This record gives sequence, C-alpha cells and structure tokens, in this order.
Amino acid sequence: MKEIRIHARAGQGAITTATLIGFSYFNEGKYPYAFPNFGAARMGAPMNAFVRVDSDPVRLRSQIYEPNYVIIVDSTLMRGYNCFSGLKEDGIAIINGKEDMELPKLKSKQKVFVVAANEIAMRTIGRPLGNTALIGAFAAATGELKLDNLIEVIKKRFQGKAQEGNIQAVKEGFEIVKNKLKACLPAGRG
Repeated sequence: MKEIRIHARAGQGAITTATLIGFSYFNEGKYPYAFPNFGAARMGAPMNAFVRVDSDPVRLRSQIYEPNYVIIVDSTLMRGYNCFSGLKEDGIAIINGKEDMELPKLKSKQKVFVVAANEIAMRTIGRPLGNTALIGAFAAATGELKLDNLIEVIKKRFQGKAQEGNIQAVKEGFEIVKNKLKACLPAGRG
C-alpha cells in the first residue's frame, strides 16, 4: 500500500488534489481511497487530505502517519508544523515554493522537489492554485502515474479555459521534475 499526505490550507485545493490523484490511480487499475481531515472549518485554516492506494481494496480509514509521499501545497505550513513527520526512509516530498527556500534536514534516501506551482498556476489558469502543477510534479517524481492519465482525469474534472489551464499546469509541473531528475543522472544515462 502507498500512502500520500497533502498539507494545505482550506481553500487551496487539497481535496481536489486528493480526488484527482485518486481518480488517476483508479484509471490505472488500482484501488484508491481519498479523504480530507479538517481542524477549524474556515478558509485558510491548516488541513490535510490523504490518499491511500493499493492493488487490493483499501479498508483502512485512519489518518496517514507514515506516508510514502508528502505534497505541501502551502510552504508556510512548514514553519508551524512538521510536514515531514513520519515520511518513510525513501519517501518523496513535493513542495510548492521557490528553489532557494530553506528546507529541513531530511534522511539520506528521502527526496524533495520544489516547484513554483503557484507561479505556474498564475500563468496558466490566472489564479494561485498550484495543485495541478504539484500533481504533475508528483507523477514525474514518483513514477506512480502516467501524464496522459492525469490529463484525462483533468479533462473530466474541468471545462473550458480552466481545463486548458490545468492541463498546461500539470504538464509544466511534470516537465520541471522530469528535467531535475535528468540533471541528477550520471553522464550517458537518461
């Protein structure tokens, strides 16, 4: 079973992020279970969304305490919360932020990818909702989801200009991480 924990503030699209990831896994023949967890129910309050996925139906309904993957939609949450708490030894974190941002010290096998997802979103959809760019980055970083599958899920969720912009955002997020991964390969590979 793979587990994903999403850190965001209410209104930043964390539930949509979990839903889109869940549908993408479902389209690839897996059994996803996506759900949110709210503290105070108000816009801007810290919240989490979660996705569990397995090749068998998922029956576990608790929060995720030891995720394989972490997606941080709002990097300001890293100031007051340990967003990396419980991240598996070989876990991957995707952070919406600037390349030069300060990151906590992680375990040697853990990987972090920082993507300026809100900037991508402003350019592609006209609003600072970087969640689809982060989903593209997640797909490239983990190899768990195919880009074409993500695009199909976005086509079903959005329409018109929102659809076009979100497809572009997911592609850009994917390409940014794909290029970072290529840069890390030894010469002659990739």
